[in-house]
Amino acid sequence: MLSLNNLQNVIHNPRIPYVGTISEQLEPGSLIVIRGHVPSDAERFQVDLQCGSSLKPRADVAFHFNPRFKRGNCIVCNTLTNERWGWEEITYDMPFQKEKSFEIVIMALKDKFQVAVNGKHTLLYAHRIKLEKIDTLGIYDHVNVHSVGFRFSSVSALLDLQNTQASTLGLTNMNRENIQKSGISQFPSNRGDIFKIIPQSAYTKSRDSTVNHSVTCTKILPINCLSKTLPFEARLNSPMGPGRTVVIKGEVNMKAKSFNIDLIAGKSKDIALHLNPRLNIKAFVRNSFLNDAWGEEERNITFFPFSPGMYFEMIIYCDTRDFKVAINGAHSLEYKHRFRDLGSIDTVAINGDIHLLEVRSW
Repeated sequence: MLSLNNLQNVIHNPRIPYVGTISEQLEPGSLIVIRGHVPSDAERFQVDLQCGSSLKPRADVAFHFNPRFKRGNCIVCNTLTNERWGWEEITYDMPFQKEKSFEIVIMALKDKFQVAVNGKHTLLYAHRIKLEKIDTLGIYDHVNVHSVGFRFSSVSALLDLQNTQASTLGLTNMNRENIQKSGISQFPSNRGDIFKIIPQSAYTKSRDSTVNHSVTCTKILPINCLSKTLPFEARLNSPMGPGRTVVIKGEVNMKAKSFNIDLIAGKSKDIALHLNPRLNIKAFVRNSFLNDAWGEEERNITFFPFSPGMYFEMIIYCDTRDFKVAINGAHSLEYKHRFRDLGSIDTVAINGDIHLLEVRSW
């Protein structure tokens, strides 16, 4: 999940207004985490990712994040270039409340910022200024800030490398052109995004035959071993059971209607867990397909965690009584086991309106 441990350069109780240099270059996967409290008399506050700290002329602001409590109760986002504001992007789904604490997580992605507040996806903002030009964080107006922390993608990957226990999946539809590439993941994880992979066999399924290819991967990303095309199917490195975890990272298509993630018992083809987010109706459907029949759907959920265009990291944890599912670090749901032979669950299948980035299990 989006682990907020191992934050770097944590600043405690900064005086507002706060203007500080960001110590390292923001890259895709970098996080800025701001924890604080909205005072009772707050009318607005803002978080600015700036290109410098000049006042005259005023430094460009690549990302202006501005919750407003007076007149509209909304979040206004914008970009300041050459002392001129661009067009406003306004979000009316307001996650902040006066006299309430908050946690803002700003994730830098390749082409946009993704913001979550209190574990809930809040908005996306496409880059209008290149990410590499940002070097300063500014926090202004009526807000109390308890801490500001950073997680830079290069540092987090190295930290995770030291502690990783993750294993790769057996993969279908391997993209062999990418096998020799290496690098650091664009997205953070609490289990490590870069690790050594022992030689293994990859396979491509068809209705008629299975063709095996022996490949050797060393210090490459799982993302480079995955085909970006769907449907995707892979065998888990070990069967499911209490304590087992599956992680799926992806990006929801801008015009997405739905997608599904299934945990399957390979021999019987029973679907022990069917996760089916439906963005067109904002329903997160769960079910099981047992003995050639679907069971009763479960839909109750506190909030729908997906939005078009958002990056997500789904953690599926198998407990003794149920599956627990978290989205981007926030617990989302529990699903009691209907399929009891957990040890025969050995396959994950993914399809629908997403761009698949990574699949892993341990």
